[in-house]
Amino acid sequence: MLNILGRPQTVCGGVSRRELLQVAGAGLFGMSLPRLLHAEESHSPVAPRAKSVIFLYLFGGPSQLETFDLKPKAPNKIRGPYLPIASRTPDLLISEKLEQCAAISDKFAVVRTLSHSFNDHSGGGHYVQTGKRWHIPIGAGFNATPQDWPSIGSVVEYLSQHKQHQFSQPRAREEGLPNYVVVPNSLGKIQTHSVLLQRPGEYGGWLGRGYDPITTSVDKKDAKDNPYYRICSDEELTFQIDGLISQDAMTLDRLGGRQSLLAQFDQKLRQRDAQKSLTAYDRFQQRALSLVASEKTRKAMDLRQESDNVRDRYGRHLFGQSTLMARRLVEAGVRYVTVHWDAPDGYGWDSHLNSKDVGDHLMPGFDQTFSALLIDLEERGLLDETLVVCLGEMGRTPLANANWGRDHWSTLFPAVVAGAGVRGGIVLGQSDKDAAYALTPPYKPEDFAATIYHALGIDPEIRLPDGQGRPVGLVEDGKPILELFG
Repeated sequence: MLNILGRPQTVCGGVSRRELLQVAGAGLFGMSLPRLLHAEESHSPVAPRAKSVIFLYLFGGPSQLETFDLKPKAPNKIRGPYLPIASRTPDLLISEKLEQCAAISDKFAVVRTLSHSFNDHSGGGHYVQTGKRWHIPIGAGFNATPQDWPSIGSVVEYLSQHKQHQFSQPRAREEGLPNYVVVPNSLGKIQTHSVLLQRPGEYGGWLGRGYDPITTSVDKKDAKDNPYYRICSDEELTFQIDGLISQDAMTLDRLGGRQSLLAQFDQKLRQRDAQKSLTAYDRFQQRALSLVASEKTRKAMDLRQESDNVRDRYGRHLFGQSTLMARRLVEAGVRYVTVHWDAPDGYGWDSHLNSKDVGDHLMPGFDQTFSALLIDLEERGLLDETLVVCLGEMGRTPLANANWGRDHWSTLFPAVVAGAGVRGGIVLGQSDKDAAYALTPPYKPEDFAATIYHALGIDPEIRLPDGQGRPVGLVEDGKPILELFG
């Protein structure tokens, strides 16, 4: 009996599932590519543990030695300026700057030994958000390209739009709600740099622009401003849809008028070929318009609906309020929300110069917000169905400079995972005495991507059509980290 679904297996004659998919894509065995993709997308090998994902991305690369892999017995030039404190997790020492996280460490798991060889921000960011190495060599580019691998969120959007996955089932949400949102900005938009940056990793890539995230926009005041380090006013925290609405508030009448004109224009264009499906831009535009025109989702994006107590608990800085926005969005039904802690000053978590901002702003801000998110999700009954993931694209060098700055080190870095059946209070992976290398087999970004897909009930081996219509596997050589789950 021939069965192409489920785990990798061989069929009669020793043909592997991967080889079968390849020949099926070529039209053999009487199976067309669309039928194959439909079968692949329809299949969910396990019941989904998570209905939604909140992906907290600390761009620049937090230091493992200053966060979740402290080495108090290491030489002074390695161990860092911050003292370790005990947590609720056995044998887990946490930085003194993460006191609130230490108090709730039984709610999250620490993966200490993520590792890859793309020691670059753009490429590393692409890697951890897609599970695939970037096709641009290190140092040869900074910005996203149409040939990039699709982000996990874009795959979620694709499967949802095609209604060939459990995501197509109603989840007490109205039609038109997006499945993938990025807040507060596209990564790189407010970074200080010689050119405008659009960092790769969060887009639809070869799936097409129709599966890009709906992205909000919150600007900084001036070139030297860092809204992650200060209290932000409600006037700043508009979370408008980037590229659709200007800084001036748009009324529903104006929005309706714009939509009407666009509809008339689109109708003229489509008269030439009424049977063609929507273009990628059409799909993106429709999703954006549906979002801002929806009463339910507009309320979800209005932080003023929250009490002062809740907003204060998350922190009034940009990361805190953006993470609260993510909670509101998944509560409304959004499947995948990415929250960036970007680097408006060009450094942030990329702490080459010193560790002052790490101790004064970065770790305290993260400590406040991450702990508030887990407690809030639990109090609202959402933690069991929401996977929370937090990491950077790399770690930092064990050997610090004279000012306690550390350079890029993608060889070893941590991630924190919670919710959706993740076992709290555990640590996976063991590092050496200097937090430089893994002593146990390290985890790859491919494994991490496969883990997120697994939690969502998506088989990481399914094939999706690339720009030429060829079936392409989502994750190659990656396995879900099943030890995370109870």
